[in-house]
Amino acid sequence: MHIPDGFLSPATALVTGGLAAAGLGYALRRARKTLPSSATPLLGLGAAFVFAAQMLNFPVAGGTSGHLIGGVLVAVLLGPMAAVVVMSAVLMLQCFLFADGGVTALGANLFNMAIVAPGVGYAVYRGVRRLFGGLRGRLFATAFAAWLSTVVASVACAGELALSGIVPWRLVLPAMAGVHMLIGVGEALITTLVVAAVVRVRPDLFDPDVERERAPRAGDVAVYGLLVSAGLAVFVAPFASGWPDGLEKVAGVLGFDHHAMTAPLVGAPLPGYGVPGIDSGTLATIVAGLAGTLAAFLASYALARVLAPRERAVETGE
Repeated sequence: MHIPDGFLSPATALVTGGLAAAGLGYALRRARKTLPSSATPLLGLGAAFVFAAQMLNFPVAGGTSGHLIGGVLVAVLLGPMAAVVVMSAVLMLQCFLFADGGVTALGANLFNMAIVAPGVGYAVYRGVRRLFGGLRGRLFATAFAAWLSTVVASVACAGELALSGIVPWRLVLPAMAGVHMLIGVGEALITTLVVAAVVRVRPDLFDPDVERERAPRAGDVAVYGLLVSAGLAVFVAPFASGWPDGLEKVAGVLGFDHHAMTAPLVGAPLPGYGVPGIDSGTLATIVAGLAGTLAAFLASYALARVLAPRERAVETGE
């Protein structure tokens, strides 16, 4: 769902950029007040996993592929403000390092996938959790919120395309929402499986009554999680589906794909997840995936360290 350069009008790009900046600024301020330094490795892990998982396009119906957004996953595990920060770091890294998503559309991509997806998804998750208790209720809330977040983000993307005059609203809305209802099933499945696994490893993230001493340290979890993320980039990403993703498929079907710029406005060192000097596509994907996974971890970890420079209890507000 990464919008490329050329799909948005200057006005739409400016407005969505302003909304994204406001949302990210608010999330940074809130995270500064509530984020304990003990959580900093987990933010880095969240970014690394989301980056690696987004490389794994899975096939859906009609020759279309999809990939994890990850906003609800991070929001459920670490909170909505952390999700905005993590998703923003990943999307900016993808844009400037890999030319995945246009520079002029960065604000829209941030708004759709870093603000709308985790924000709406987490609100729905909290609402459903009030209705259904226990682990099953948590997992059901996670699955539904993850699915809905994908659909809502696609509707926001459709609105931006329509406002830009690229394609009529009456055509792009059903096309984008329809295909992302299917992609959202994959989002829900992956998100729920990961949350179910984390519940067993770090129950203290969900239940404050669990003794922290009984849970693995955040640093240990981050190390193991980073290894898993790197494993996805090395062993799974090269075999991801080559079919066009939801936005690319809709653009081709509705005939506005020619608006996409063939070359990025700003040069990226690893465009298209390729590596200069490496002719093998598989090896290039592995190297680029490893580089991106590590860069996502370090960027989010460093940002989290700035936001939470010293150990403090969340409830004290120190």
